[in-house]
Amino acid sequence: MSVEAVKEVNNLNNIDNIYTDNNMNIALPENIYDNRGKITKKIYRFFKRVFDIVGSLVGIIILGIPMIIVALLIFLQDGGCPVYSHTRLGKDGKPFELLKFRSMAVDPEPLEEILTEEQIEQYRKEYKIDNDPRITPLGNILRKTSIDELPQMFNILKGDMSVIGPRPIVEDEIEYYGKDKERFLSVQPGLTGYWQAYARNNAGYESGQRQQMEMYYINNQSLWLDIKIFFKTIVSVIRKDGAQ
Repeated sequence: MSVEAVKEVNNLNNIDNIYTDNNMNIALPENIYDNRGKITKKIYRFFKRVFDIVGSLVGIIILGIPMIIVALLIFLQDGGCPVYSHTRLGKDGKPFELLKFRSMAVDPEPLEEILTEEQIEQYRKEYKIDNDPRITPLGNILRKTSIDELPQMFNILKGDMSVIGPRPIVEDEIEYYGKDKERFLSVQPGLTGYWQAYARNNAGYESGQRQQMEMYYINNQSLWLDIKIFFKTIVSVIRKDGAQ
């Protein structure tokens, strides 16, 4: 986990101290998942969904033509479908089809034939591969700039995803969350999230850092935290922090 991410966790852990006035006996914590009011949770979820709908619609309208251009470039590259879908777990464990711009070659060879033993082991542990040989030159650019994620705005508009939330996972990945499985699946996955913005590929499953960061967000959801993650994501994408 990066130093910046560690500092962020420490700062947010101290939020109760910042918002507590002992003289007035008033506490205004950021954690909305305590027992201090179901109304607060409903208001948060309402405004979050409104932001998801408005944000995805505006994004689709503004980025519509660039997305068409990207799709055309992918098609001209090898004649394959520019967009692909992959089954992921959504809220309450409901499967949905995650959309992405295709960044890999059409019908790549079996993993065992093109990957080293170290890469195969990494894939089994992290569900990611450093220097994946299946990724095309154009796909490499799309991934490093996160442009491959743009079709997920349609997932957000449909309600399968949110702009901010833990990253959507495949079924096998849920085992990494142990006793927190149900808690992890209690929220909608996001286009970006706390782990994605502050650590991305620099924090993985094997170290336990990714699980900690994803669960930290789930246990401390708030509009303020969402806003911070949103703008941090923009900075991270521009700087290509943790990009592969």
